[in-house]
Amino acid sequence: MVENIACKIHITLLHYTPLEVCSHAIRTCWQSFDKSDNGGQKDMELIDRVGNKFKHASTLEHLHYNFYIQGISRACLQELARHRMASFSVKSSRYTLKELKNLPSFLPANAENLARAEEFIVLTSNEQVNLASLHALENLRQILCNNVNNDIAKFAMPESYRTELSFSINARSLQNFLALRTSKSALWEIRALALALFNALPEEHRFIFEEHITQ
Repeated sequence: MVENIACKIHITLLHYTPLEVCSHAIRTCWQSFDKSDNGGQKDMELIDRVGNKFKHASTLEHLHYNFYIQGISRACLQELARHRMASFSVKSSRYTLKELKNLPSFLPANAENLARAEEFIVLTSNEQVNLASLHALENLRQILCNNVNNDIAKFAMPESYRTELSFSINARSLQNFLALRTSKSALWEIRALALALFNALPEEHRFIFEEHITQ
């Protein structure tokens, strides 16, 4: 598991495709199976040469990665969902908002309550924004305590509310995601997420993505 302390983002790599699946796909084109070293250095160099340098990137689509992402805001989720060549299974607000019920108030806005609230909301470097998120969280808690249906109450959820998801993506799409979202112009939270995803990759797979890290 990889943890980004600043954003409290947790990434768990659940599953990934072995590199030899990609090298086999590449060798299918030239019927060069006899040159394979079963996922060794020759096959890794082949993937780098064909998938990265020759830009025959469709061969990289045979590599898939399955991540469990915890702790990002719903604002970050919206940006992540713009990368449509991926699969998302997201924590449902319909069934999980009860987690706020029966908790003590998040107000007044002191250090202790902010620390408690950070389990549910992503805090920023802006005190005014954090205060607004804290009040929104408390408003949501009160609505739920008044037995308002979750499907109605969720309209009061702040964008800062934390969520989690199972996220699956192929290597070609992940290259694109990393190139765009590790940029310094990207939203700070999704940039932290992108770097955490890269760091969660198996060491032997990172050569496919290194040139797409723009930090």
